Amino acid sequence: MEPTTGKSSPLKNILVRMLLFAVAVLLLRFAYVVTVTGGSCNSGDFCFFSVPENLNIAGGLLRIDASAVVVDTVGSSSSSTLRDLWTSKEWRKGVDFYSSVFQDLITEGYLLPNSKSLCIETPTGQDVFSLKEIGVHDAVGISKKKSPPLVVSGQAVRQPFNDNTFDFEFAGVGALEESVRPLEFASEVARTLKPEGFLVVHTASANDVYSFNSFLALFNCCRLVRSRDIGGMDSSLPSIREIVLKKETEILRHGEKMLDGSSVNKCSVPGYKQELVRKAEPLITKEPLKPWITLKRNIKNIKYVPSMADISFKPRYVYIDVGARSYGSSIGSWFKKQYPKQNKTFEIYAIEADKTFHEEYQKKKGINLLPYAAWVRNETLFFEINRDPGEKAEAKAKGRGMGRIQPVQSSINFVGDVDKIRGFDFASWLKNTVTKNDFVVMKMDVEGTEFDLIPRLFETGAICLIDEIFLECHYNRWQKCCPGERSPKYQKSYDQCLELFSSLRERGVLVHQWW
Repeated sequence: MEPTTGKSSPLKNILVRMLLFAVAVLLLRFAYVVTVTGGSCNSGDFCFFSVPENLNIAGGLLRIDASAVVVDTVGSSSSSTLRDLWTSKEWRKGVDFYSSVFQDLITEGYLLPNSKSLCIETPTGQDVFSLKEIGVHDAVGISKKKSPPLVVSGQAVRQPFNDNTFDFEFAGVGALEESVRPLEFASEVARTLKPEGFLVVHTASANDVYSFNSFLALFNCCRLVRSRDIGGMDSSLPSIREIVLKKETEILRHGEKMLDGSSVNKCSVPGYKQELVRKAEPLITKEPLKPWITLKRNIKNIKYVPSMADISFKPRYVYIDVGARSYGSSIGSWFKKQYPKQNKTFEIYAIEADKTFHEEYQKKKGINLLPYAAWVRNETLFFEINRDPGEKAEAKAKGRGMGRIQPVQSSINFVGDVDKIRGFDFASWLKNTVTKNDFVVMKMDVEGTEFDLIPRLFETGAICLIDEIFLECHYNRWQKCCPGERSPKYQKSYDQCLELFSSLRERGVLVHQWW
């Protein structure tokens, strides 16, 4: 008689294995929530869930992707939204991208497992999640809308943290370049980042030398460690720039010294601005017989700074119209309509001594009127009211003044009546109004005074505060009204004007011939 062998039911074996499988999933989920996210087993979320679609079994080992982790700390409706987000394929793609980025930074020594870390302007918190996933547990994000437990409520320009809190800070694409207050953004980083700490910024801008230097100028707290292009989250998107900065123990305050170490009064135009000059339209070297036509047509050839470079990383955008005349003369007819502003909002200053136009500007919102004459010092000046023949009728018809100014002590004889006005030190005003980090555009039409003002700007170093100048140079040109005759109003020649333009460009100032 053969011995009896006990055989278990196949159905029973299947049920036992399924039960063990479910227990293993629950245990692994619990371990992950507690060790990675600091969460706990909540009956409303952890103890009842559906198996995520990214659950993988390979080689006899069980793996649960981090995107399956959902911690209910904000209520049922918010929890449901987060659960949908954190289990999506797009979420996982973002987490994997940032994990790869942060692992490279760990390898290079800019990020450590024990680094207290902050992710700035991160509404979804994928970057924070990635840090925790690779073992950097002391990490948090800030955004206007909080998303617990990863992201707390806060703003990049007003971080809810103490000074010198973080070893590592990260700002993803759009965080800085879309900020309306980039200088405050940089100041908050300088405040909350520890000395010797690292800041990493991802940006779609800073792809040209001008923009890159504008970026670096914002962070006077830090020195550049490296900059490189990396692939984006999606292979179909263009690459992004990754910039790594390290906070120095001593901070160079804005405006104390220029980058070359010289004083602000003896500045030198940086090389990246000189590169723009080399790309500019050529100067008109031959005197035009009909300058009122030639110079007007030349506007089509002008290469503006914003058409050659990205101006995103500037704390302020300023337009200064020196010799503004009427609002429609250039502010309304040209700057607001034609100048390429890259969707930036400019502060506008109109400098006009002729009181004929003052009432008009008082009715214009957003225009800062300086009812004085730009000059080399603070003093009383003579202002010419009547104009020379040929210009008087035209000026009257267009409602535009064309008067000259001279110091009271001058013995010059004007053609007609004069009036006393107040002149101010334009170079000093400029240095007190803007900084070298601002984006400053200037139009200057001062009836010959440019030969006094431009040298003064160089003498004081104020020229380095200007990114672009549109300059009308006044000389004894051929008259529109009287063919074959030159204007007796100005003593300078066209060659002297050309020399003024050439000297500006040779010294790295982007100046355009204006009309």
